[in-house]
Order: sequence, then C-alpha cells, then structure tokens
Amino acid sequence: MSKLKDQFKLGEAFGYFFRIFSKPDPSKPTNFNIKTMHVINKISILMFLMCVIVMIYRAFFR
Repeated sequence: MSKLKDQFKLGEAFGYFFRIFSKPDPSKPTNFNIKTMHVINKISILMFLMCVIVMIYRAFFR
C-alpha cells in the first residue's frame, strides 16, 4: 500500500508551482538561463490553466 501511496505524492509538484510564483530566494544562485527557464515555465503553466478552463467551459456550455 505504501508503494501505491508513493506514486501519487504531489508535494514536489505543488511546491514547485507555489515556489515559481513567489519572490525569488536571494540565497540561491541565479543567472540569465535560470531566470529565462522560470519565465518560460510561468508562461506554460498559465497557458495550460487557461486551456483547461476553456475546455471545461466548452464541455458544460455546448
């Protein structure tokens, strides 16, 4: 049972989701590549959420 429970742990995924939209930690190193990666990730997460909302809207109102 514990192996099955381990497969569905989403703590790291949600932790990243909240961490990417928060203020950057000044103690961690940063450079242009990391900043660019985080901006692209933010854009992709927002686009994904927008598409999910559109799909739900279309499913209920068509």
